[in-house]
Amino acid sequence: MLPTQKRVKRTKTAEEALASLMRLCARAERSSGDARRLMATWGVPEQDRESVLQRLKREKFIDDGRYAEAFVREKVNLSGWGEWKIRSALKHKGVAEDVINAALGQLSPKQSAQRLAERLKRKMRTVKYSSAYELRTKLIRYALSLGYAMDEVMGEVEAITREIKTKEECDNFTY
Repeated sequence: MLPTQKRVKRTKTAEEALASLMRLCARAERSSGDARRLMATWGVPEQDRESVLQRLKREKFIDDGRYAEAFVREKVNLSGWGEWKIRSALKHKGVAEDVINAALGQLSPKQSAQRLAERLKRKMRTVKYSSAYELRTKLIRYALSLGYAMDEVMGEVEAITREIKTKEECDNFTY
């Protein structure tokens, strides 16, 4: 294609969109929001989008509950995300609030706190700081960017920095 030529966007019919989405959904989980977005980019007429989506749901190619559970598992175990970031991403994907709450309800607060502590300890080894205040600030920002709640973050950061203060005091002790 020459740089001066405009790329022509090819539209799909409802049947073509259905076949394409069936292939995509067979390979990986998709949400109903993903399917709607894809059909919009393919130029599927609006009246046909819902019928295609209903057929995909009826034939179990798309199930938002199953998608949300898989998404939560992946983001918690592989990416180390917190509840707030996962909730936001699922809302952006077009998943209903009650489905999100059900998927997030399977998370254990104790395991979440342990994951956060592990992530903070790992981050602490790589962060450069000149004071305890600077270290706390960087750790808090990092944990919040992962999507953990502020009260959970403050408790874990306080515990970790308390260990550091105790260690520094022992190192500075002279006879």
